[in-house]
Order: sequence, then structure tokens, then C-alpha cells
Amino acid sequence: MSLLSDVHLGLPFPAPPDRLQLISGSYHFCHYGCDGVDDRGWGCGYRTLQTVCSWLAEAGAGGVACRRVPSLKRIQDSLVEMGDKPPSFAGSRDWIGTVEAALCIDHFYHVPGRLVHVPCGRDLERELETLYAHFEGGGGPVMMGGDRDNSSKGLLGVCSSPKGHHLLVLDPHYYGPAGSLGKSELQARGWVCWRALGCFFQEGSFYNLCLPQFRPGGQPV
Repeated sequence: MSLLSDVHLGLPFPAPPDRLQLISGSYHFCHYGCDGVDDRGWGCGYRTLQTVCSWLAEAGAGGVACRRVPSLKRIQDSLVEMGDKPPSFAGSRDWIGTVEAALCIDHFYHVPGRLVHVPCGRDLERELETLYAHFEGGGGPVMMGGDRDNSSKGLLGVCSSPKGHHLLVLDPHYYGPAGSLGKSELQARGWVCWRALGCFFQEGSFYNLCLPQFRPGGQPV
């Protein structure tokens, strides 16, 4: 796969920031159909997990044997092997979320995933310090999911400015072969963009965050 890397680079800030933290290290943008599998409607959690895995692989988590990003099939098979899912899950179109993502990054890379529960969208502001600390400490992509807002997404940074608080969102719902859109096109179409807390995230939805506890060149946090 000719996956694009670090697609947020060069993206303008929503306003001159008073405070800013971005992802450290390098990742690949995994999205619907990027490996030839048409997973539209069910695979967004897997794709966000794959993006997290690509960062862990690039950062050296798990050693040389863990440099490959797991396929959708391998993710499903592993969750069955771990006992988290029944045998019928393998080969299905069942979704996964942040809990499954935490299990998988521990399974594949021996890295714990810190799970943070946010009861409703308006409470996301309370976790800004958590995100600032994560990225300031060299952290990788954060996986985000919810209930009413059940579209998985990756978080790559956080910004505060006179225009409010914004999260840098990587959206895996773009469908197409790997590399079918360039970085500038992805940015122009909003597949990676800054999203305001008060507008984009639903107040009535809870959210879960999965923060991989690993730092490039280091060990699990």
C-alpha cells in the first residue's frame, strides 16, 4: 500500500494559537478501502486503529517483529483469539471501538492504551489538559469514538486560541485506494482538519478516548 504519511503537515491553524500541541513522530493515513477491502459503513474503527498501529510501528514499539500494521482480518482474528469476541466475529462486519483498540495495541505492540470516558460532548473541554499532556509528552494518535456520534476518528493535536478550543481530527471515512488523493486534496476536502469543540462534537453523545502509552525511542509510559 502507498499510504500517505503525516497528512496534517502544512494545515493552517484555525487562528493564531495561544497554546498548541501536535502529534510527535510519523503515521500513515489508513481509511476506507485503502487496502482494497470495501469496509464502508463498518470499518472506521479498524482504520483509526490501523493509523495508531502505523505510528507505533514507526516509533519502534514491540521491536522489529512488530513493524507491520495488522490487516482487518488479523484484527478480527486476534480479538477472537483473545476471547473478547465469539468465533462468528471473524469475517463479520461488526464494528470495533476504543476498548477493542486498547486490547489490540497491547496484543500487537505490548503497549497499554489509556481509556478516558467523557460522559457527554460538552465535557470534552475538561479533558483538554489530558490531551495537551499526551501530545506534549510525545504521544501518538488518539482514537476517539462515541455512542450517538459513533463515527470513529483520530486526534492528532489540540489548539486553544481566541476563537476557542479545537481538536485536529483525522477522518478515516474517505474511500479510495491508498494514495488516490494527495495531501493538499485531503486537507481541502476536510479529511484532516481542525474541529471546534462547541460545534463539531455532539453534546448528547458520550465519547471514549484511547491514548497509546508509548513514546518514540522509549518504552511504554
